[in-house]
Amino acid sequence: MSGYLRRLATTGAAYTAASIISKLIAVALLPLYTRHLTRGDYGAAELLFAAVVTVSIVVRLGLIEAVLRFYYREDEDPDRIVGATFSGLFWFATVGALVLLPLAEPLAEVLLNPKHPGELQTGTELTRIAIGGLWLATLFEYLLTLYRLDERARAYFVTTIANVLVTIALTVILVVGVGDGARGLLLGSYLTGAAFVGVLIFEQRRRLTLRVDPPLLKRLLRFGLPTMPAEVSLYLLNFVDRLIIVHFVGLPEAGLYSVGVKFAQAVNVLVRGFQLAWPPLAYSIRDDDEARRTYATVITLFLAGCTWLVVGLWLLAQYLIRFFAAPKFFDAYEVVGLIAAAVTLYALYMVMVVVLGRTGRTEFNLPAALAALASNVALNLILVPALGIVGAGLALVGSYLVVVALMYWFTERLFPVPYEWGRLARVLFVAAALVAFGELVLPASGFAGLVGRLALGLLFPVILFATGFFTAEERGWLIRLRHPRELAASFAALRARPPAVDGDPGELYEAERIDEDSRF
Repeated sequence: MSGYLRRLATTGAAYTAASIISKLIAVALLPLYTRHLTRGDYGAAELLFAAVVTVSIVVRLGLIEAVLRFYYREDEDPDRIVGATFSGLFWFATVGALVLLPLAEPLAEVLLNPKHPGELQTGTELTRIAIGGLWLATLFEYLLTLYRLDERARAYFVTTIANVLVTIALTVILVVGVGDGARGLLLGSYLTGAAFVGVLIFEQRRRLTLRVDPPLLKRLLRFGLPTMPAEVSLYLLNFVDRLIIVHFVGLPEAGLYSVGVKFAQAVNVLVRGFQLAWPPLAYSIRDDDEARRTYATVITLFLAGCTWLVVGLWLLAQYLIRFFAAPKFFDAYEVVGLIAAAVTLYALYMVMVVVLGRTGRTEFNLPAALAALASNVALNLILVPALGIVGAGLALVGSYLVVVALMYWFTERLFPVPYEWGRLARVLFVAAALVAFGELVLPASGFAGLVGRLALGLLFPVILFATGFFTAEERGWLIRLRHPRELAASFAALRARPPAVDGDPGELYEAERIDEDSRF
């Protein structure tokens, strides 16, 4: 079991390194952005960024999932797969952008809810920029996927970080220097993206083509297209709430909500690494009984890690917002803990997606995602008018509880897993007790409150350890963390092993995620 856990930790760290750095930079820049942007400007830009990701899932039609599935097959030509998927994505994204451009004004009315003609004109311009960004974001996501397919981790890391740094430089010039507001945020992101897309296309030019291969494209779409509705339904959970906030309480409140989401991304860093590392490991376990035991243990430990972060964010949210954001954004602290909890529930859903993938019954993803979307819309309509952004946070948690419950029901019928309910209950009980104590007893301002809440958060793993949460094997692994050289040597040995995916490394699953920095 420790071998599986080490593999998961090693590959997860490799995939998520760039994400960690980019999110740290994004949070570090919040003091700058929030002091030069109104809450409405920030809300408008973040809403359009989320809209671009949502529509990009649609115009991709599952082709990125298809290239991950077919690239490694022995009976397929990898370069032909790349050429067919790139040409399909290029033309789908181009047609999508051309169709949407004439609709920029009505789309701005729907998305941004402008109150007068000047706001409508500004909103229309922002929407046109976002439509251009849709084309760029789709191609950029695909071109980065090629690095993963070729196992070029260093190139992936360097390209991602370089893109983030150049984007930040241009965005700071436009937002702070020029005073371009939401327009500066969007242009800074997508102009940089255009340059990087051009460079990546030039680098990969020998295997990219614009010539469509209809028979192969049809086969690829037959696999990829069914994955798209479930993905877009799930990602809509992170978009529809902002849309309802805009229409019921206004763009400024959407800006507050977006800042809260930004801080909850601390949990998403862990989730993102797990999301990329977990499927290859999960599919590589040949024996079903061993797979069930491993799945149960991984779920328990991963939930414990995420929950620890949720506890810390919940207790320290007010301090984090005071330090990193302008005073006008302070009320964003109200949703940090709720959104962090929702991200953790999303991670549980991702585990169950892989369980379904093992059975081949992925058709159950769609009804679960649609049920979550329906519950999210209903809960937002009920809660947002009365509770504002807190209502949206509660709705997000509620909708993810729905999707997790449904996925649990489906997977238990197809591939029962012996979940460690006792240990899972202990994690949730300790977390709830610490958060309740902190909120009811400790002050929310001042140095004493900061030290007390930080100490309370650090007690979470200590209490779990003291109460016998960890098994003997897990305690031994934790103790070895004190010896970095030994641990590094074991990780190096694991990295040197060939991939152990069971006959089909293409089963890598690239679902969309709650990732507010999944852009240029």
